[in-house]
Amino acid sequence: MTILFFILGLFVGSLINCVAFRWIKGEQFIKGRSKCPRCNHELSALDLIPILSFVLLKGKCRYCKSKISSQYIVIEIFTGILFALAYFYLNNIIFWFFIISILITLLLIDLKTFTIPDKILIPSILISFFYILVFDSSVISRLIGAGIWFAFFLFINSVSRGKWMGFGDVKLAILLGFLSGWPNILMAMFLSFFIGAIISIGLILFKNKNLKSEVPFAPFLIVGTLITLFWGNLLINWYLNLIL
Repeated sequence: MTILFFILGLFVGSLINCVAFRWIKGEQFIKGRSKCPRCNHELSALDLIPILSFVLLKGKCRYCKSKISSQYIVIEIFTGILFALAYFYLNNIIFWFFIISILITLLLIDLKTFTIPDKILIPSILISFFYILVFDSSVISRLIGAGIWFAFFLFINSVSRGKWMGFGDVKLAILLGFLSGWPNILMAMFLSFFIGAIISIGLILFKNKNLKSEVPFAPFLIVGTLITLFWGNLLINWYLNLIL
């Protein structure tokens, strides 16, 4: 079953690539065939098989031979791994498959546009809120997590007047707080800022960025939260055993 859900995640990852790419370009993503972004040629089903098509085509478009972005295969594998982990670690996997798909979509869009679209984020917050009220026994914990993260990010946004933290990140914090809950929200926050710091320092050292460069923060928040979902309790126990 884990392998089957990994394969399902590969196909969902392929769909996420399509949705995010079309959203960024302002195109309709419900209808229409997938096309090569360079030559605009419609892609056949054989061109869209996760991982396999990329490997067989040697990372190039079948029609114009232009290079295919490695983003496609990375997102497919990433989604496949997350679906397999969700099946292994979490309950109510249909909800978590939905959430994982939404988070990866938001990650890609913010990475490319520095924006977090309300049309995706707000419905996801409402669905998550409904889910924890009806199906989750730790409602108070999750409400506290959402409140703490929202208040913290709202404070940063207000103090910096949006320079350090965009309001899209503030709203995203509500969703991530629902998912993490208290006290795991503390681990998610720590991991998000730690990963963000490491990546930012790396970008500066390799001269891709400088101290004044804008870096999207949502990907770090999302990755930190996903790690916490699967291994938060393990990491907290490890840390407590380390200091006690």
